[in-house]
Amino acid sequence: MELLLFLSALVMIGGLLVVPAILRRRGGRDVTLGGLHAADPGAYGFVPREQLDVRLPGPDRELIDALEEVARTGTWQPASRLLALTDAESELRWQRVQSLAGSAVHELAREPGRGGVWLRTWRVEAPKDPGGAAVHAEFLVRQALRDPASQDFRMILEEARTVCGEAALLAPGDPVPYVVELGVARGMGYREADFQALWTKVTDRAPHHMGAHLAALHYWSEKWHGSQDQADAFAHAAAASAPKGSLLSALPLFAVYDHLPDVQLVRSLYQSAVITRAIEGAQYAARHAPADHPVLPHVRHLLAWFLVRAERWAEALEQLRRVDGHVGAVPWSYGTDPAAEYAAYRAVAVAGWEAQGGTPASLPG
Repeated sequence: MELLLFLSALVMIGGLLVVPAILRRRGGRDVTLGGLHAADPGAYGFVPREQLDVRLPGPDRELIDALEEVARTGTWQPASRLLALTDAESELRWQRVQSLAGSAVHELAREPGRGGVWLRTWRVEAPKDPGGAAVHAEFLVRQALRDPASQDFRMILEEARTVCGEAALLAPGDPVPYVVELGVARGMGYREADFQALWTKVTDRAPHHMGAHLAALHYWSEKWHGSQDQADAFAHAAAASAPKGSLLSALPLFAVYDHLPDVQLVRSLYQSAVITRAIEGAQYAARHAPADHPVLPHVRHLLAWFLVRAERWAEALEQLRRVDGHVGAVPWSYGTDPAAEYAAYRAVAVAGWEAQGGTPASLPG
């Protein structure tokens, strides 16, 4: 509740002193932030906007190869082989299930009735494949949450819950089916007792799973189910118990993002103590997590968003350089054009750095 009151107070006391919003580059308009004009980021070695990969948050060559083979052949076997070779106890499996399901969702949106047919075929031809069941469950959750106002919303989530149960039976030690069901809990508004029972199944298998904590955080956040003080308490408790090398210290930053009011905010908000502490926690997590942690790019993307807003240009560019080329992550994925969202912030980071006298050669690292 402290966080909610703090954010609301800053909005109220700011009056007309609001930050000019970052404008997306559409129709040739400049991207601006407080009078900054977007610079060309090409000199910094950034990938051109049209080459940004919206499917993944970060590089995964084996996954990209599988997705390309699925797209080329229309068959499900490359996806099945990939998941069969992915350690069920690693967060990489969750990340790959998410990406495969997301790919099928995008295909279906692009070609209604035809897109993603490989996933339907996979489930028909290999109903006992635990990977296929997990991807199918995640696909259904994503389909439902794309349109919560749909009259089929609850029906799709009920089907997703059934498929989660099937996936769990096929792979008893795999936390992914239960992590996917956290999305069902979020959409259907599970009672707290039912949610806690599900959460216990997750933590029994993977107590420090960052992806699971992100999914649970959405359940507690006000826009889905609980109150903001519950989400804040959940995030800080997880961060406090984070073991060495965990990303859980970054969870409060995701909680702050969920709690931001849907209005233009005062300029000082992003330099506030609350947000500064959350940024520092995420930076600590990013520095100490394994470089190949599959969820680390998610943390870096959100860090970049906050650091641009906080006008901490060098730090923002550090994060952007580490994830550049891939934009399949929050906050970009919430927009209708993730590549444009990301490219706008990237350009403003470059502009801010150069406005204070920075050059590509003088950028640390």
